[in-house]
Amino acid sequence: MTTHRHASAIDTLQTRFDTMRAAQAQAPFPDWSTRADRLRRLDALVRENRDRFAAAIDADFGHRATPETALFEVFPVLSAIRHALRHGRRWMRVRRAATGFWFLPAHSRIRPQPLGVVGVVSPWNYPLQLALWPAIDALTAGNRVLCKPSEATPRFGELLAELVAARFGDDEFAVVNGDAEVSRRFCALPFDHLVFTGSTAVGREVMRTAAANLTPVTLELGGKSPAILAPDAHFAHAVERIVVGKLVNAGQTCVAPDYVLLPRDRVDDFISAARACVARMYPDLADNDDYSAVARERDHQRLSALRDEAVAAGAIAHELAGGDAATRRFPPTLLTEVPPSARVMQEEIFGPILPLVACDTIDDAITHVSARPRPLALYLFARDRATIDRVLDRTCAGGVCVNDTLLHLGQHSLPFGGIGASGMGAYHGEHGFRRFSHMKPVFAQARINAIGWLEPPYRKRFARLLRLLLRNP
Repeated sequence: MTTHRHASAIDTLQTRFDTMRAAQAQAPFPDWSTRADRLRRLDALVRENRDRFAAAIDADFGHRATPETALFEVFPVLSAIRHALRHGRRWMRVRRAATGFWFLPAHSRIRPQPLGVVGVVSPWNYPLQLALWPAIDALTAGNRVLCKPSEATPRFGELLAELVAARFGDDEFAVVNGDAEVSRRFCALPFDHLVFTGSTAVGREVMRTAAANLTPVTLELGGKSPAILAPDAHFAHAVERIVVGKLVNAGQTCVAPDYVLLPRDRVDDFISAARACVARMYPDLADNDDYSAVARERDHQRLSALRDEAVAAGAIAHELAGGDAATRRFPPTLLTEVPPSARVMQEEIFGPILPLVACDTIDDAITHVSARPRPLALYLFARDRATIDRVLDRTCAGGVCVNDTLLHLGQHSLPFGGIGASGMGAYHGEHGFRRFSHMKPVFAQARINAIGWLEPPYRKRFARLLRLLLRNP
């Protein structure tokens, strides 16, 4: 039975969507000054309330390290806005396109046009970043944006809705909160584009729902992102960057390294080096404010089950530091000798557990990655150019980071997105502008042209012209 609260949220959702659709029909092509004003208002919203956002996310998580919120949520959003303000006017320009020789003196252009109303369904793990990153690109492209934050971060969702309503009209950018039923109704609206970030299983449902309206979707999902250590890798650097990439946000990152493929004779060295990294970065980890909690109790229990099932199947667990179940600080744990059939090797881990998979050669690592669903990210640590090129040529992933982790996401010139089971579509920067624009082709015929020579009746002149058109190059 639908409760009064649910019905109210669903009514609000429909009203907001209808308001945006009507506004877009009245002003389908906002000029640059309008778009820039929206971006500047969003910039001020984030800058002036970053402490409130950090407090809300911390409360939703049980504990989220404040420096991580600043570095991995606030900074990327402000940087993306700054980049859009610097380049957005240029992205809007009508672009020349080549016209075929036989159609001259006509000319061709590509005119970027806003799609209309863009829906954003954001997850709980990076609630600020993943609500506003796609919104920034959609607003730069001249669209209206309706956002549905995760119900798993209710304090953040309520704060974002309050702040957005104070800065934006309901016909520009709005936030709607609610439970899973509201999310389902949200995805069923006939958006001009829908962005979903979350699990692969839910992504399939979102795509199925959107298909009823032929709504195009961008799905940012996840999967098991591998890290490959080549024999010639700078070993200490590689271990440190993998540990950082895994333990930021307690591993609750869609592009966190999910497992490591490394030379068989370096497994023990990896464990020792990783333990030293954790001791240096998170002394007294169970009470360390720099180490975030697992956000939900059910996920803490899921991680415990993944570890315990692997150990029961023959794996060896190597705790790198002690955790605290009461505060959901899960102990950073390496797993060795994990059976391939173990659930921890089949599902995205999404937490501070890291299996180590021993390989005899770099080609064995490539074969392992290529035999599995395509990951959202791949991390390669190597120095030999030929090795790097071989891995890049023979593997397929949404994005690749060589000799580091996570940082490819922060490059505004690179698209971010998955492939296959890890998602579809990509955005960020100009790639996001194009994702949320219709790149409308325009062919303009010249007043004087020869196209009439190809019209019926098809006589000798047509036959001569056709021979010219079909001749060998």
